[in-house]
Amino acid sequence: MTLTQRPVGELLRQWREQRRLSQLDLSIQADISTRHLSFVETGRSSPSREMVLHLADELDVPLRDRNRLLLAAGYAPVYGETSLDAPEMMAVRTAVRRIMAGHEPYPACVVDRRWNLVDSNAATTLFTAEVAPELLKPPINTMRLSLHPKGMAPRIRNLGEWRAHLLARLRREIAVTADEGLRELYQEAMSYPCDEPEVHPDNHVVVPLRIAYQDTELAFLSMIAMFGTPADITVDELAIESFFPADDETAEVLTALRGQRRR
Repeated sequence: MTLTQRPVGELLRQWREQRRLSQLDLSIQADISTRHLSFVETGRSSPSREMVLHLADELDVPLRDRNRLLLAAGYAPVYGETSLDAPEMMAVRTAVRRIMAGHEPYPACVVDRRWNLVDSNAATTLFTAEVAPELLKPPINTMRLSLHPKGMAPRIRNLGEWRAHLLARLRREIAVTADEGLRELYQEAMSYPCDEPEVHPDNHVVVPLRIAYQDTELAFLSMIAMFGTPADITVDELAIESFFPADDETAEVLTALRGQRRR
């Protein structure tokens, strides 16, 4: 049975449990009676369209899954999924490209909900310089690109630490979204060989990415940004990751590389 064929009450209960909330917790949070919530979850009461959206909002359900809840309840989806190339997405595209262009000479990329690369700036070629060609064929998955033995992994000086960071981040995303594709990606990433033990540092403010470049080591800190008020599934699932130099040497190398690209 597919997700959309399951009763809406069952799906709502699944999301409530995913958020580790009791019926009492959610009923207080959503300002409805525990009895009403129980009836909705067991199928004894059919929720209105507004109630489905209200509970989905309180449970912080991703927009894609809010549509599934509506379908399961017998209502039409309300959130569109517009191609990023569509004319009505021009403002979104412009905002994303301005962020990436403005971040030069430092790397920045845009990924979707399953870590597939949507766009990147010129500085990211630093990361892909020695990656096997098969990993650079679309769709390029940035988790695979980072941890695969034919990807960036051989150049990452703190691979055990960075791998632990990425896998923990992926686990958190799975906990939030319950996305099966992310579960499969996690299992794939876990299967990649890694000679370094996982390191969970307690002396860093931010876990750095340390990568070999020519005869030196570059260090980066990363920041992730998302649109704050998405009303479209595509926009809801975009994430912009920007990498900043963690030391002066890295900043100098990246500035010099931009000068070379402009020649």
